[in-house]
Amino acid sequence: MALQQVQREQFRLGIAPISWVNDDIPGLGDDRYTADQVLSEIASLGYISTEMGRIFSQDPPSLKRRLEKHGVQLASKFVGVLFSDADRQEEELTSFRQWVSFLKEMGCEYVITCETGGSMHWDPRRSPEDKEVQKLTDHQWETLVEGLHRAAAICEENGLQLVYHFHAGTVVETAAEIDRLMASTDPDLVHLLYDTGHALYGGYDPLALLRNYRDRICYVHLKDVRRGILETVRRKNIDFRTAVLKGLFTVPGDPEGCIDFAPIFQELVDQDYHGWTIVEAEQDPAKAHPYQYAQMAKAYIDETILSIKGNLR
Repeated sequence: MALQQVQREQFRLGIAPISWVNDDIPGLGDDRYTADQVLSEIASLGYISTEMGRIFSQDPPSLKRRLEKHGVQLASKFVGVLFSDADRQEEELTSFRQWVSFLKEMGCEYVITCETGGSMHWDPRRSPEDKEVQKLTDHQWETLVEGLHRAAAICEENGLQLVYHFHAGTVVETAAEIDRLMASTDPDLVHLLYDTGHALYGGYDPLALLRNYRDRICYVHLKDVRRGILETVRRKNIDFRTAVLKGLFTVPGDPEGCIDFAPIFQELVDQDYHGWTIVEAEQDPAKAHPYQYAQMAKAYIDETILSIKGNLR
């Protein structure tokens, strides 16, 4: 089986537009890249999919035409929710349903979901100056789980699956919080987005996390971490956005990264994983040229797959 066919059928390799225009930190990449330029570069490197970014049209017919022009699929979209707030849950579910309809129309299989309540950078109830995560109470945890189950049911009604994205700077960030979420939610409804970089940031060994929840992982984000910067971030209690600007994350294949991806890919092969595998590394495009880093990641992933499956050619 050819390498390209394996990537399309098993790893289904894509890359998020966040390396070109950052959605976590508005301003990074603005006025530098157009949607067509980003999609053209993604396609030219051999990636087959991307995720929704703020530079893309939210009109399905227009977006479909642009994606088809470049031969790229839309894998999913990050949908922030505030389910932990009981007073806002109905409103949040209404908004969530609208995004489910959008992703269904775009032919997607998954809805990337992340709780923003208590987060240091997405909670609309908090000041932009807040730099600490506001942890959930037990009651808020119960409300969050209820909301996720209801949202997952909406996904199922539309033929999609909810994948939860644990994320730095949010209330599901640490190893203990990830384990609590998995223990508290119905495994048939709430699936897991496995993110190597956010796992390490939260203190969870990426390979251990992959093995612990192999039956619940159906979507993968690949990013690496610069160890020295991570240690500085922990020592000085630096907030997530500042950490990104300092260069915390990078792509797989960057010599400055510290994650060993070979056993991670071996585990994915052993698990017969067939979901989306998306390169996603929040970096300042003015410091880390998006095309060059995307190319670096693609070359490294290709080489790693070949080393694991030596009979591909």
